[in-house]
Amino acid sequence: MNFPLSADDLSRARADFANYGFVHIKGIFANYVDDLRAAMVENQGSPSWRQRTYHPEGDSAPFFQDYVVWDQFEGYRKLVKESCMAKLAAQLMGSQTARIFHDHVLLKFPGTSVETPWHHDAPYYIVSSPLTCSFWVACDPVPRNRSIEYVAGSHKWADEFRPQRFDGTDLVPGDDRPLAPNIAAHRDDYDIRGFDVEPGDAVAFDFRVLHGAPANNSDKPRRVTSIRWVGDGAVFKKRHGVSSPSFPSLDFEDGDMFDGEQFPVIYSELK
Repeated sequence: MNFPLSADDLSRARADFANYGFVHIKGIFANYVDDLRAAMVENQGSPSWRQRTYHPEGDSAPFFQDYVVWDQFEGYRKLVKESCMAKLAAQLMGSQTARIFHDHVLLKFPGTSVETPWHHDAPYYIVSSPLTCSFWVACDPVPRNRSIEYVAGSHKWADEFRPQRFDGTDLVPGDDRPLAPNIAAHRDDYDIRGFDVEPGDAVAFDFRVLHGAPANNSDKPRRVTSIRWVGDGAVFKKRHGVSSPSFPSLDFEDGDMFDGEQFPVIYSELK
């Protein structure tokens, strides 16, 4: 599926997003890749306080992550504010608006042994919404065997699984919700899908869909930014303990309308 999307392609994308919880869109952000790569270099040199980099033992390369930096570096800001992403998020969600929640930068350097374990994003977040959309945007060629994977249809499951950090520790000590199924050990029991991606490709997915990604045991980088959006009806969600990403200065009550200057509406049909 290529950009610009025809009416038929958009209809198929919306159907896949609704049915499977994700859709692969080729080349849609190709014009932003150079700016994103430059922003990632700047970001590594000036990370935010939310930065979380894993340094595995041995000879493995690090896995750099940062959050909530989309408005701090020009390359990220252009993608959020100038591209078609916000409008497309609204179209995929079936929403009149698209409000940015946050971004997540994930840089798996050549030779990193860190896997992204199977999880879904919703229980990590301070927002609850019936309409959600993340765009996983690749800045490097990533073959299927090193690319993000999804369990098709898992966004329709009723369970909310215990959030864990990518090192396998619980995000909130004492959380007794069930862990996500051990999908890695029972792959044949699930409809697991993934894609060969090229720079500028995106996979749009629902916050609730289970996903994971393998280590990068290659000599090539795997640089990605993931931009999270919510649509109509989003509310704040009080979590026990910390959330990821953390917003310690926010003051809100459970169920309050999700808004604020940190989470601007970027696209609206109502304007």
